Amino acid sequence: MDEIFTRVSIRKFEDRPVEQEKLTKILKAAMAAPSAGNQQPWEFFVVTDKAKIEALSKISPYAGCAAGAPAVIVPCYRTEGLRWGELAEIDLSCATENILLEITAQGLGGVWLCAAPLEDRMTAAEKVLGNPEGMRAFAVIPVGYPAESRPQQDRFDESRIHYL
Repeated sequence: MDEIFTRVSIRKFEDRPVEQEKLTKILKAAMAAPSAGNQQPWEFFVVTDKAKIEALSKISPYAGCAAGAPAVIVPCYRTEGLRWGELAEIDLSCATENILLEITAQGLGGVWLCAAPLEDRMTAAEKVLGNPEGMRAFAVIPVGYPAESRPQQDRFDESRIHYL
């Protein structure tokens, strides 16, 4: 699983579309994530409409890089009918990590832009998507062919490991 050790956040993209097959593999990876009680609260919006991408790039001061992406994936979660609704955002974190790893595996780049748990960002993304009541936006993930590259930082710190 080399993607764990090579994935970096990419914020600049080439001006070329992402193939549907690659997007499908990314979404399959997302839905393979673990989920509390197997509740699978997720729904995924794949945005390729430039006007909607531009609007999503304005949900926070840090989302501007989304404007240059050919596609944006917005993981969302249902709030109704869940056995453990309070764990939905944890489930979406797992799915989002799988998305980022599969983006790398597909030779693409992406970055996790926070929406949840910040209410203003969540609501702004939901307005762009036209989410129905009970469907919350979790993150905004611009996806595309990278127009930048760099090595991953080595974050391993043995001093943070405690054997008992």
